[in-house]
Amino acid sequence: MNNNLFVTKRNGSKEPIDLEKIHKVIAWAANGLDNVSVSQVELKSHIQFYDGIKTADIHETIIKSAADLISEETPDYQYLAARLAIFHLRKKAYGQFEPPKLYPHVIKLVEAGKYDEHLLTDYTPEEFEQLESFMDHARDLDFSYAAVKQLEGKYLVQNRVTGEIYESAQFLYILVAACLFAKYPKETRLEYVKGFYNAISTFKLSLPTPIMAGVRTPTRQFSSCVLIECGDSLDSINATSSSIVKYVSQRAGIGINAGRIRALGSTIRNGEAFHTGCIPFYKLFQTAVKSCSQGGVRGGAATLFYPLWHLEVESLLVLKNNRGVEENRVRHLDYGVQFNKLMYQRLIKGQSITLFSPSDVPGLYDAFFEDQDKFEELYVKYEADESIRKKCIKAIELFTLFAQERASTGRIYLQNVDHCNTHSPFDPTVAPIRQSNLCLEIALPTKPMEDVNDPNGEIALCTLSAFNLGAIDNLDELSGLADLAVRALDSLLDYQDYPVPAAHTATMGRRTLGIGVINYAYYLAKNGVFYSNGSANNLTHRTFEAIQYHLLKASNELAIEQGACPKFNETRLSQGILPIDTYKKEIDNITGEPLHLDWESLRASIKKHGVRNSTVSALMPSETSSQISNATNGIEPPRGLISIKASKDGVLKQVVPEYQRLKDNYELLWNIPNNEGYLQLVGIMQKFIDQTISANTNYDPARFEGGKVPIKQVLKDMLTAYKLGVKTMYYHNTRDGADDNQIEVEDDCAGGACKI
Repeated sequence: MNNNLFVTKRNGSKEPIDLEKIHKVIAWAANGLDNVSVSQVELKSHIQFYDGIKTADIHETIIKSAADLISEETPDYQYLAARLAIFHLRKKAYGQFEPPKLYPHVIKLVEAGKYDEHLLTDYTPEEFEQLESFMDHARDLDFSYAAVKQLEGKYLVQNRVTGEIYESAQFLYILVAACLFAKYPKETRLEYVKGFYNAISTFKLSLPTPIMAGVRTPTRQFSSCVLIECGDSLDSINATSSSIVKYVSQRAGIGINAGRIRALGSTIRNGEAFHTGCIPFYKLFQTAVKSCSQGGVRGGAATLFYPLWHLEVESLLVLKNNRGVEENRVRHLDYGVQFNKLMYQRLIKGQSITLFSPSDVPGLYDAFFEDQDKFEELYVKYEADESIRKKCIKAIELFTLFAQERASTGRIYLQNVDHCNTHSPFDPTVAPIRQSNLCLEIALPTKPMEDVNDPNGEIALCTLSAFNLGAIDNLDELSGLADLAVRALDSLLDYQDYPVPAAHTATMGRRTLGIGVINYAYYLAKNGVFYSNGSANNLTHRTFEAIQYHLLKASNELAIEQGACPKFNETRLSQGILPIDTYKKEIDNITGEPLHLDWESLRASIKKHGVRNSTVSALMPSETSSQISNATNGIEPPRGLISIKASKDGVLKQVVPEYQRLKDNYELLWNIPNNEGYLQLVGIMQKFIDQTISANTNYDPARFEGGKVPIKQVLKDMLTAYKLGVKTMYYHNTRDGADDNQIEVEDDCAGGACKI
């Protein structure tokens, strides 16, 4: 190539391109990696250089050239590209590769309004020196390329208008830890900061988007999931809409329960007017959700819940459908349809389901969640009452409409409200669960507000994180990690602000957490077991028993130290009832694995001392943060050994962990013959998990006659999930015939906070 090309420096001056300098940087990045070629990266880069190219563009070209070489045969280019990207990132942030010292860095960014000033008042200069000693900037070199791009795009403190970046990853990790343990006693807090820093910077614990992006900045709202219940009054509807706007603007994903809203044609004010029904109010909520951008970190998204027996259900089920006109569609929300045992029984017996407006059937809506026997008694009574407005529809027709819409949009979700209440830490007679959240893994009590300052309302928040199963060598490690995760997230509840009083009321009373897992597919591959054939059932039982046991134990120990949550008396735990007592016994038919841990001593201690947190576990999607840890996604099987993910930061290739050694052990999504084995695993997990699980169903039309997925197969999977005690079902994925390494587009929930 022509060596007479000139580079334009940052200050505008020009000098010849120094190819030797470029060679040294690429060689440094390639050190210790397998099957990577420095000369190949140079060759791909050099042909793209031009006279007058800027220094920054040279860096970008080299990084892109290395990233383009990532393949199944040469996976280590993801680390070569990552190291080059880290080099570039640090040069942009600091003007040099070497990061600055922690204390002056914090002073500078507090003065610039980027970091929260409490860091300088809570910690002394001497303590900052100790914090400095905990940090290991070399850990930046363990990131994959996809991870660095996600850090740059979403997590590092920056000016989103100019693109200026102010920090690198280890500052993020140490300062998140310092913020969360700032109020701990001075004698112990640095040890907790060190432990938590090591856990998150070595990817043993994974943090959600709001915490990674927000803790250490002046922003003070970090709960991933917000559950808002709407009452059947204009005041409550307005309060709901206002709360949605406040929380969307604070980076949260929203769950809306609108099931109480009366049906079209119901009387208002003793017959003075007809009610306009649900759809105009759903449109109001859609406008509220889409009204705020979220600081460039994500777009607003919400899932709205209603019962299958609502009088307007036939119109509500098609709201996301592409047919129809704007007036009768509300396409920018997702929907969670609520089922219970009676609905399934009507289907199995070939009977009909009767639809009612909740306003016409006193007590029915509340009994749907609180007491299944009472619900059935009232339901049958109202069916026989000829004075009540109603509509009968064959159960098979209604279920088929649901299944068709779920299949065609992928995003009509399912909540089994009886399982959410019978197998839950909460006593449904005093704290019923009436909804889930954006990503269908949270199940918490809510109460409608009559105005936005209503102190009697309850907006449920859940604060998330996850264990990286792939980074844990032994289940005994979960004890220490659970202690760190529970302490850090519990501190966050006091550290953050609450834009709506109902959220403060609920959070301070219940102190709910949702700690889940990432990298489950790698964990199975590492252990030589598979999704589809039952071989993973016993391992999954042992693993999730340990997860739930250690989390509950950590919360119990925290209660001994700091006091139980004020509404502990509204939990089943206060009666000595644990998840191992209320699960669906069908699980015993698919795994004979016994319990291995001392649940009876834990039960006695919980009864005596309580728990600090009403809930401790939930299994969420983890689209973005799993990339940070170079992990597989939540509990999901990968679509290909290389995933190609499209986000607003461009197309990123990510190779499954330990590809060379384990490639034959990974069971890829579209190689799994059906949903049966996966649903069994979800059922086993649900035996232990407090809240619920973002569980997906997947269908390959090519496996079925005529290339079409039969509706009866979708219904069969729904019934299987119900039988196994599964509480919620999230996406319905249909294979579209594209290459298995197809681009996975970031969805709303990846943009939404529940993707941790």
